[in-house]
Amino acid sequence: MKELIPTIDEIAKYGLQPNLIEVDKEISLAKNLVKIYNLYFNLDYEFDETDYPDFENEKYPNIRQNVESNFKDFGVYKMVLEINDLVNDEIGIGDAVDDLSDIIKDLLEVKWRIENNSINDGLWFFNFIFNAHTEEHIINLLNFIKQRE
Repeated sequence: MKELIPTIDEIAKYGLQPNLIEVDKEISLAKNLVKIYNLYFNLDYEFDETDYPDFENEKYPNIRQNVESNFKDFGVYKMVLEINDLVNDEIGIGDAVDDLSDIIKDLLEVKWRIENNSINDGLWFFNFIFNAHTEEHIINLLNFIKQRE
């Protein structure tokens, strides 16, 4: 898991710093999203029953604006809501800026829990939030990036 924090940092920078100048920014982002996805499948932790303070999401009020400044071409996209339902082809709307912003918020909390609570608390939260929220945003964002090629 020594790759987790550096990979989080590589993704989170797009929400923490505006107007980053970087060659192949989308390729770098996609590579690190795939790394995070892979790290999820290699989690190993013990549940930490300690009652820790909650993460304060308000510390990062400009994530969405910074993502918008770093990926000016990111925007809304359409998606099939029930991919396995071949009869109903109901379409939904996604937002690549929202996807990346939510991924960054989730990963910043993972990092914060590892650094401020315990490694086990951070890895437990990574497992929980990835399965409940982050994974879908990563899949949608990677698909958005791929479709733009």
